[in-house]
Amino acid sequence: MDEIILKINEISKDMGEVRIMEVCGGHTNTIMKYGIRDILPKNIKLISGPGCPVCVTSQYDIDCMIELAIKGIKVATYGDMTNVPGSKMSLKDAQELGADVKTIYSVDQIINDKERVFFAVGFETTTPMTAVLLSKGIKVFCAHKVIPPAMRVLTKEMKIDGFIDPGHVSTIIGSEIWKNLDIPVPQVISSFKPEGLLKATYELLKLIKENRIEVLNEYPEVVFPQGNLVAKKLIENNLKFVDAEWRGIGIIPNSGLAPINPELDARIIYKDLFNDVKSSENNGCRCGEIVRGLIEPVQCKFFGKECTPSSPMGACMVSESEGACAIAYKYGKSLSA
Repeated sequence: MDEIILKINEISKDMGEVRIMEVCGGHTNTIMKYGIRDILPKNIKLISGPGCPVCVTSQYDIDCMIELAIKGIKVATYGDMTNVPGSKMSLKDAQELGADVKTIYSVDQIINDKERVFFAVGFETTTPMTAVLLSKGIKVFCAHKVIPPAMRVLTKEMKIDGFIDPGHVSTIIGSEIWKNLDIPVPQVISSFKPEGLLKATYELLKLIKENRIEVLNEYPEVVFPQGNLVAKKLIENNLKFVDAEWRGIGIIPNSGLAPINPELDARIIYKDLFNDVKSSENNGCRCGEIVRGLIEPVQCKFFGKECTPSSPMGACMVSESEGACAIAYKYGKSLSA
């Protein structure tokens, strides 16, 4: 790695401040674990963006699922989502009160359970599994997000000179599609190894210095130009683009997904049960600012005090592998150099 670090130092010494955002929680985890921000030149700022799907799920969607659970509807979701605080409680709290909340690790666990509603959360990486459930007739409350629209929004509201594009998302959608998404800064698709992230940073710096808005694929061993065609077809056959609410960002057009079949869309099936859902985020948690890269976790007065992984006040402290606050707490560091 010494050679690539020397190259980064050389190319950046006369560039002024450069702000690069990684939009994948897995990348943030690697960056923090290996202290990558600490070894970069001081003028190179790595910023963590909305790379955790649990963290950007809206408070309203979480509260709707809790409402279903406490009103006797059987629900299921992935592990992290059960711990995310709602306005009044979490799904785990609802479970302790007697609600039927099933934590799953694979959709195979509920593929034959047509009485249960699946709370579908994730970016493009986990969407194909939700599409499989829909193809089997399982009801879904869909909170899936697609990441490129959020990246476009962020470039309008803050200074971002380049993006480190998410590796796992790119394995699904491919590398070519990034070139046609109207994102106005250079991008590099990166692997999750520290060497790969340093190489992606160097390649981005070259593009920025040369004023070239291009997309480079530095993860070609798993990210192919057209992506995963089988997975993309599954998504296309079962889900459609819709406007979606992102925590801390707001409504972003065509940034979410919903079942094509309304008879499997829990938002429609149980809409009357959601009439009394009143969502609020008045506890002072600054998760919304953190997912937009506007502040670091340590700038929240609750970080590491009232808010810890064992007692999270906000979604960013829940996911140990992707949540910005949980990662910062785990490694005892701030998120930017």
